Amino acid sequence: MLETHELNVDQAASATPPEKRPPSLGWRITALSAAAAVIGMAGAYGLGVLGTSAYPVSAVTTSANQTTPLVSQPQSDSAVSGGAIDAQGVAAKVDPAVVDINTAFVSGNGSGQAAGTGIILTSNGEVLTNNHVVEGATSISVHVQGRSGSYPAQVLGVDPTADVALIQIEGVSGLPTATLADSSTVSAGEAVAAIGNAGGVGGTPSFSSGTVVAVNQSITAAGGSAPEHLTGMIESNATIAPGDSGGPLVNASGQVIGMTTAGQASYRSSASALGFAIPTNKALAIVNQVRSGQASSEVILGQVGYLGVRVTDFSAALARQLGLAASVGALVTGVVNGSPAAAAGLGRYAVITEISGRTVSSAATLGDALHNYKPGDRVQVTWLDPSGASHATSVTLTAGPAI
Repeated sequence: MLETHELNVDQAASATPPEKRPPSLGWRITALSAAAAVIGMAGAYGLGVLGTSAYPVSAVTTSANQTTPLVSQPQSDSAVSGGAIDAQGVAAKVDPAVVDINTAFVSGNGSGQAAGTGIILTSNGEVLTNNHVVEGATSISVHVQGRSGSYPAQVLGVDPTADVALIQIEGVSGLPTATLADSSTVSAGEAVAAIGNAGGVGGTPSFSSGTVVAVNQSITAAGGSAPEHLTGMIESNATIAPGDSGGPLVNASGQVIGMTTAGQASYRSSASALGFAIPTNKALAIVNQVRSGQASSEVILGQVGYLGVRVTDFSAALARQLGLAASVGALVTGVVNGSPAAAAGLGRYAVITEISGRTVSSAATLGDALHNYKPGDRVQVTWLDPSGASHATSVTLTAGPAI
């Protein structure tokens, strides 16, 4: 099953602005399979299990809180001057630092698995990937090229608004690392290749060459209740497929200039000849903020408290459609069994209106409110039941879904 999204491309400053096009069907590119209903994996606050979707973090020794920032290198002259892609040579340089990421997740009415890609940044296992690859995960496992089996991983920090995550592979050392290039010098016409776990099948990373179509693009990834707006993106025509999320977009010298995050294709095809990547400079700034232990309104460090609801925005129109009392808030469409929300008595079609006195007007504001709390914190949840009656209960947030 594939998470589908519509991408609206807003033209921004670009070396060679592409022709304007009408919105077309597109998708975020995490490969999904489900034993039952699949929750949304791409929106920071869409139809996912919020709070925030239980990024798994355990009490492990990690490399977070590092004072020395990771830095990018200048693009090589051959890459900037339009050198062609040597597929075999580039793959030999990049593949060892590309990992397959597999996650398990649970929703209000089922469970499933997802697959994506990651980029090794440090020899002791810090890996860059998309937020939507790990969001909602109850467990994360990583396969390292050239090594048998897989390793567990934990989330060090995420920026949902930028779709960036930093995870830590446990129990590894001496890993090969990717070379990150200064993305400010990327320009239209530059030869590139997209590398990743296409189809979520694992094994040798897929490889697709192309060129940069435009830079500094803004896109809206829709499909859930809360569209996700990403800016400053690199647009290329290298073919990408489900499972490539979090994989590197590299130049002709094998330097990483971006991280694949979204694809656009007509008729919801299984591959896209138009993809978007987060520039390395933007991703690296977030990574260094996480590594330094600096949380912010956008960057979430470690694990946040988990409520265990699946929500969407509530409106008067939706109230009429469902025959509910009109209100504004986050409409509960599913509750995870054994979660704090279930223990508090929240059910389907409840409308959450406040978290500890903070007004909840949408799915996004519910996510914002819950991001302020850690597992073990008690919060006051105020909601309306389907008849419109108000309830308020104190609940203790947990570390993740009860499976």
